[in-house]
Amino acid sequence: MPKVTVVIPMFNREMLIADAIDSVLAQTYSDFELVIVDDASTDNSCERVRAYTDTRIRLVHNGVNSGLSASRNHGITEARGDYTAFLDSDDRATHDRLAKQVTFLDAHPDHAAVGAWMRWIDEAGNNTGETKRKAGNWRQIKAEMLFRSPIEVSAAMGRTDILRAYPHREEFIRGSDYDLWSRIAADYKLATLPHILLERRKHTGQSTISKADPEIKRGRLQVFAEQLDAMGIDYSDTDLENHYLLRRMHKAGFRPDRAYINWSRHWLSRLRQTNRQCNRYPESEFSGVLALFWLKTCLHGLIGTGPSAVAKLFSSVTIVAAPRGLAAELRTRLRLTR
Repeated sequence: MPKVTVVIPMFNREMLIADAIDSVLAQTYSDFELVIVDDASTDNSCERVRAYTDTRIRLVHNGVNSGLSASRNHGITEARGDYTAFLDSDDRATHDRLAKQVTFLDAHPDHAAVGAWMRWIDEAGNNTGETKRKAGNWRQIKAEMLFRSPIEVSAAMGRTDILRAYPHREEFIRGSDYDLWSRIAADYKLATLPHILLERRKHTGQSTISKADPEIKRGRLQVFAEQLDAMGIDYSDTDLENHYLLRRMHKAGFRPDRAYINWSRHWLSRLRQTNRQCNRYPESEFSGVLALFWLKTCLHGLIGTGPSAVAKLFSSVTIVAAPRGLAAELRTRLRLTR
C-alpha cells in the first residue's frame, strides 16, 4: 500500500489537468498513488488522464455531477494511503510538497493535518508575485478559527482515517473546507508549514471566482454559528452579519460607523469573556486575535467616524490584552490625524 494518496477532483479540466498530474509525478517523494475523481466531465478530461501509463494513477468516476465536496469524499473513500493529500485540478504542487508534509506528520502524530503557503500563478502558469501565508502553529490556527479558514485545502495533507471520520459536508456548495477544518480543529491539532508548496492558478473557469459569492457567505455564517453555539454564547442574525464584516471591511469597502464600532467593542468583549469560561480557544492567542480585529475596526473607523470618536472608544476599552505595540500604534495614528 502507498504511504500517501493524492486526491484530485476533476470536472471539465481538459486544458489544465495534465499540469496538475505532472506536478504530482514530479515529486521527490515517490511512495504515493494518485486518485483522480471525475465528476461527470463532459469534455476530454478523462481522455487526458487515460493517456498516462503510470500505474500509480487511478481514475474513478462519480455517477452524476455531484460537486467538489462529494468528489473529495469519494477520493478519501478510495484512498489506500495512511495520508491523503488534496490538490485541485487547476493547481500545481511544488516538487517537494509531499516530502515535507509526510516528514511533518510522521514527526507529529498528535496533528490531524498540515497545510502550506501558496503562491498565485496566472492562466499560463506564470508566477504573479502574490503569496498567501497562513498561521503556522496549532494554537494560533485554532485561535483564528472563529474568523477564517486556517488551511488551504488544495495545499493540505491529512491522516486518512481522520478525514474519513470528518467528511466534507456535501450540502456546502462552496467553502466546505472551512467547515471541515473547524470540525477537525475542535478535536485535533492542525498546522501549516511556512513553505510555498502549492501554486494556485487564477483563471476564468474557476469554480470559486469571487469571495463575495453568496454561497460562500452562507456557509461561513453557518460555521460561525456552530462555533458560537459550541461556546454557549447568545447571538442574533445581526451579530452574525457584523461578525462576517470584521475580516472583510477592506474587500467590502466597509467603513465602520459609531454604531458598528460600539457593537464591535461589546461583541469582542463577550467573545473574550465567554472563551475564558469555556476555554474553547487558546486564551492568549485568542485574545491577540480579538485585539487585532479591534485595532482593524478602529483604524477603518477613522475615515467614517472621525478620530475623536474612535479615540474615546479605544481609550475606554478593556476587552482585550492587545499584543505589545498595537495600542501604541493606534494612539500614534490618532494623534497624527487630529
